[in-house]
Amino acid sequence: MHFLQQHAQAQAPRNLSEQPLSRRFFLKSVTAGSGLILGCGALPGLTLNASAAEAAISTNELVFNAFLTITPDNRVTVVVKHLDMGQGVSTGLTTLVAEELDASWEQMDWESAPADSSRYNNLFWGPAQGTGGSTAIANSWEQLRKAGAAARAMLVEAAAKQWEVPVKDIKVKDGIISHGNKTATFGELAGKAAALPVPQSPTLKDPKDFRLIGKTIPRKDSPEKTDGTAIYTQDIQLPGMLTAVVLYPPKMFGKLKKVDATKAKAVPGVVDVVEIPRGVAVVADGFWPAQKARQLLQAEWDLSACETRSSDELFTQFTETARKPGTSVKAQGDAAAALAKAENVIETEYHLPYLAHTPIEPLNCVVKVDKTACELWYACQMQTNDQHEVAKATGLKPEQVRIHTLYAGGSFGRRAAPNDYVMDAVAIAKQVPGRPVKMVWAREDDIHNGKFRPMAVHRVRGAVSPEGKLMAWEHHAVAQPILRGSPFEAFIQGPIDGTLIEGIADMPYAIPNLSVQATEMKAAISTLWWRSVGHSGHAFIVEGFIDQLAKAAGKDPLVFRREMLKEHPRFLGALNLAAQQAGWDKPLPKGRGRGIAVHKAMGSWCAQVAEVTVADDGSFSVDRVVCAIDCGIAVNPDVIRAQMEGSIGFGLSAALAEEITLDKGKIVQTNFHNYTLMRIPQMPRVEVHIVPSAEPPSGVGEPGVPPVAGALANALYAATGKPITRLPIGARV
Repeated sequence: MHFLQQHAQAQAPRNLSEQPLSRRFFLKSVTAGSGLILGCGALPGLTLNASAAEAAISTNELVFNAFLTITPDNRVTVVVKHLDMGQGVSTGLTTLVAEELDASWEQMDWESAPADSSRYNNLFWGPAQGTGGSTAIANSWEQLRKAGAAARAMLVEAAAKQWEVPVKDIKVKDGIISHGNKTATFGELAGKAAALPVPQSPTLKDPKDFRLIGKTIPRKDSPEKTDGTAIYTQDIQLPGMLTAVVLYPPKMFGKLKKVDATKAKAVPGVVDVVEIPRGVAVVADGFWPAQKARQLLQAEWDLSACETRSSDELFTQFTETARKPGTSVKAQGDAAAALAKAENVIETEYHLPYLAHTPIEPLNCVVKVDKTACELWYACQMQTNDQHEVAKATGLKPEQVRIHTLYAGGSFGRRAAPNDYVMDAVAIAKQVPGRPVKMVWAREDDIHNGKFRPMAVHRVRGAVSPEGKLMAWEHHAVAQPILRGSPFEAFIQGPIDGTLIEGIADMPYAIPNLSVQATEMKAAISTLWWRSVGHSGHAFIVEGFIDQLAKAAGKDPLVFRREMLKEHPRFLGALNLAAQQAGWDKPLPKGRGRGIAVHKAMGSWCAQVAEVTVADDGSFSVDRVVCAIDCGIAVNPDVIRAQMEGSIGFGLSAALAEEITLDKGKIVQTNFHNYTLMRIPQMPRVEVHIVPSAEPPSGVGEPGVPPVAGALANALYAATGKPITRLPIGARV
């Protein structure tokens, strides 16, 4: 389980559906024919404030629970509180409302929510609005269905009173309310619904009656992303807007000593050169003069706090540490004694590099600051954090900071960084008050100023009995922490940052003697969660080592796993479905290999089978990946398949080629010519199978990443007999 989910679930209501609807949280318009304003306190922090209600009244809208608006022309708009970064929340969350409302899909629209944690908090995170941990659908599952169901009930009652017929005889289908030959739209009944009591416990549909949930319906974001009308930060054009680029120090944590900007200021179009805490910015009338002027800046830097070691030195130190005892985070049985007695002991060291996020859209932000407000336009992933940090930086109140959340061209965790590029943009805009400033990062800026998935070394020892049973597992994880020293340090439970051992300390396999240790390392390199956080590398290690142990035990890797997962039916369900669909028992010719891996992350269970072909010279191709995902009720199967396909491509790219390296503390990689991503011809055929489930939805955006490196490594192991213990694998084995 991801650390954010662990923290959140400890504080969240155990049964969200039991939170009552209080009439005092409802504001109603009284004019017949005007819209209905509903602010619902059914769930914590979701009341509609008075100013929002008054604004809605003035536009003749029906607004339910700050999430649902119906206009007189029968358009339904869902306010989406999560960032759409390609994972499809604009479609998924809109589906939940449309289902319970019995609206037609064609009449549904959506818009991004403003930054307001009192109404749009992530229910798994307490009083904070944000997107992450694959929680968007899961935390909204009952919330938005309840919003749709309550609005439907009030509209139906309004129709029944108007037509003088029993409520039970009213039908609703595709946005039309009917009884016999009488019909009305939602918009036509909004005013009368306003005068009715609010249903305390609106009835939610039985899943067997779902019309939209579980069906493949068109994505709401596809048309505008196809025709180019989707708005990203780079598309924002405002009157009087300036463009800024930043010269950052050559190493992370460097500080500006002094700068000679004489030549830069002489470039036509340059408005100013300003210093900010992390560097020096050129502000100009456009990107080209700003970029040209940046190249002419002559800066001197203080690099005394910067990293000085190269990657090889770091790996050597991490490896030496891994061979010593660490801090115990889990101990059951006596792993040391069992290993000492065992005759068949396997020992392996695994190496994981730093990894960049490299979203297809580099980070950028538009900011306008004056004495009374700060307005921002960007792909905001952490609204509450950003709103408060910007307020502190500008001396404003949080409610004076207005964030317009736009589409994101990917994130993979990078946009969830506190005190980062947004604060740079604000620092620049403060120095040109009253004028909007667009801070632009090129790809080089994005990589050079990245916050990376931590590098790591894991030392693992295991023992199998003469009967082929796994008797002991000893694991020491050595890595930089992600949470330590960050605004999220409060999430750490115990002596070790949980991101170092997630997916390891809670591995599902029945192991009588298990020891998990960890050591947090220090380096002057910024780290951050990366799609699926610690799970992304840990599944590769755990599942790769399981295959080595299976070979030592003389057992088929699938059978070996099944024997240790008898108490975990959802693990087995995903594992068996992937194996069945991949034809696990069908033999492969020489030079080909098939590998399997299974992992739980973000509340979902995912198993994958990879098939490879290895040539005589060690070069290889990934031919096929079969994926089985158990994510509870599948809200939109096509979106789930797309997320699995994207996750598999993302994970394969990292496993095959990606790494950030250091040369005496300086980041070597600058762009895609030397930060190598998997290319389109390398992408294998992917088959996705969804495990049927009646359980509530769980994460989808990240769980497909962790198993793929393990499945690939195990396929290569099967084909060559050589275990894969270091990423990236490269072009040959």
